[in-house]
Amino acid sequence: MTDQELAIKIRGLRKTYAAEGASAEKIALKGIDLSIPKGSIFGLLGPNGAGKSTTINIIAGVVDKTAGSVEVWGFDTDKDIRNAKANIGIVPQEVHIDAYFTPFEILELYAGFYGIPKAERRSMEILKAMRLEEQRDAYTRFLSGGMKRRLLVGKAMVHNPPILVLDEPTAGVDVELRAHIWQYVRDLNKKGVTIVLTTHYLEEAEELCDEIAIINHGELVICEKTPVLLKQLDEKMVIITPITPIQKLPVELAEIGGKINDNGEIVIHFSPSSISIGDILKKIAATTIEIADLKTEESDLEDIFLQLTRSKEV
Repeated sequence: MTDQELAIKIRGLRKTYAAEGASAEKIALKGIDLSIPKGSIFGLLGPNGAGKSTTINIIAGVVDKTAGSVEVWGFDTDKDIRNAKANIGIVPQEVHIDAYFTPFEILELYAGFYGIPKAERRSMEILKAMRLEEQRDAYTRFLSGGMKRRLLVGKAMVHNPPILVLDEPTAGVDVELRAHIWQYVRDLNKKGVTIVLTTHYLEEAEELCDEIAIINHGELVICEKTPVLLKQLDEKMVIITPITPIQKLPVELAEIGGKINDNGEIVIHFSPSSISIGDILKKIAATTIEIADLKTEESDLEDIFLQLTRSKEV
């Protein structure tokens, strides 16, 4: 992939926080390389303290890196931070909003910071998209936590940047509003906006992201297209519901790791590279079990995430 096709290019990114008081020196990033394609929804995942927020804060220009390079929309953050910042909108994890401004005033203020003429500002459009039109003139100190987080998303979009970085944007937001925010994110992406997302909701990353990178202990564990990543864990599961409950597992199924769970179902974990589903069905057919239901389940992102991060524990 050429540099012209990348929204964000990170090479050899390192960050060490110096010792301060009783706190020892901390190495937050140990040489991260990331290539984030234009027009994608890119997931950046990892446990707490893995280095995700440090990476985002360096991209945003609010934390100084120790070493490496960062380019945003082709602009090096060391050489042209002004244009780099103009091409990115950041939704931080922490909620910091002036308590004595209204949502409309905040959006207008930030649009002014970016030099957007009044005739071209989209403050009401953004408030409606974030379902905050009724709170347009309310002081932000009276807004709920979820409303404040939605306002942060709106604030990041006032200058219509080609890149939107969302650092845990739905934390503390209820299910309905979370779905609404993600629909807005999808709509933005369809219009060509590149989305970079960190989240603890793995099912969201699995559903939304084209590509996912996992960071642990400041190191890049893996970076793959989402369908490729989901194939990394070579394990599936067959769940058999017998018509008549059984007390003892047939030898044919015990030999391939079958077990009876608390619901009376027979559960078989298997590796497709070692045994096919056809062979398993033959073994089931060789028993006297009458089947009421049979289903298979694939590994999901949570399985892979846990496997990869545990393998990197120190």
